[in-house]
Amino acid sequence: MEKTYKIGDRTFVLDESKAEAAFSAKKIINGKDTMFFNILPLKYQWAYDLYKVMKNNHWEPEDIPMQKDVELWRGSELSDVERWIIKMAIGYFSAAEGIVGDNIQHVTRELVTAPELKLVLGRHAHEENIHADSLVYMISSLGINPHECEAMFEDIPTIAKKTEFVVSNSRALRRDMDLETVADKQAFAKNLFLFGQCMEGTQFYGLFGMVLSLYRQNKFPGLGQMFRYTLRDESNHIEVFRNLLMDLIEENSEIWTQDFKEELTDMMREAITLEKEFIRDCLPVNSVGLSADEFCQYIDYIADRRLEGVGLLPLSDGVDNPFPWLAEMMDIKKEQNFFEGRVTEYQKASALGSVDDDEL
Repeated sequence: MEKTYKIGDRTFVLDESKAEAAFSAKKIINGKDTMFFNILPLKYQWAYDLYKVMKNNHWEPEDIPMQKDVELWRGSELSDVERWIIKMAIGYFSAAEGIVGDNIQHVTRELVTAPELKLVLGRHAHEENIHADSLVYMISSLGINPHECEAMFEDIPTIAKKTEFVVSNSRALRRDMDLETVADKQAFAKNLFLFGQCMEGTQFYGLFGMVLSLYRQNKFPGLGQMFRYTLRDESNHIEVFRNLLMDLIEENSEIWTQDFKEELTDMMREAITLEKEFIRDCLPVNSVGLSADEFCQYIDYIADRRLEGVGLLPLSDGVDNPFPWLAEMMDIKKEQNFFEGRVTEYQKASALGSVDDDEL
């Protein structure tokens, strides 16, 4: 269909069929390859909607006051277990966030073809930068030796195994991919599942729970606030990768074989095993009201929800959530509702003081 516009003595003819053809050519992978970042017409509305939500959630670490955290860290009230949890959280996430961002930039964003997908993934990568920056802010504020954080990745075997679990997959995809083949399509789908549902969606949640448990006890208000903002971001990241995976499967149904489903389920099973080992390093003894067994049960609970979210069968069907209070902070169906409240809207430092118990 053509439309003709006459402006003065000039005539312009616009061919809308070209836009329709461009829309039809949009795909998760193997779509129209163009150097023009033309988002319209939108095909993946969910990607644009999530981009807008993520952009509106923007926050900066330096706007969160750390004075009370610093006083607590320098004082004598904390137990060795509490200090270890914070060190493990900062040490692990200081590099883990960068691993996610690196995979987005060098694997995921390189392989998708629709511009609106590249848009939301660009925002996703930017938020990983913010999270990494927040860890630098935490380290410098508390006066933790950054070399000690780096050493954790080298010297604590459970961290090294979690890292290799995801990095080996990402590294294997940094080659010329033939996304016309079922094997390479499945390799990309595995990457989406691994980073979205296994790593960010499950393996991040053990330490999130521990830090927010301390926050709930009125300890570390600054760190807790940053982890709450990070958690709000993570809920969107999980959804970005879940939608990418589901649309990839819809457009390439040949990859969704029974063997492949079992392969993804086995991948989640391995992720759970690694995370439970890591949890016992983070919480070697039950203390300050925290139990390693309960956090391991929580990982089973979260993992089942991630599996069901992509149409796979749960591994621990019927496992209960051992932390009902965490449902308001961490559960995937609760995260967005919880963060809609004014208590967690992005505010400047002058408005971010201590959080009252009734706000949790």
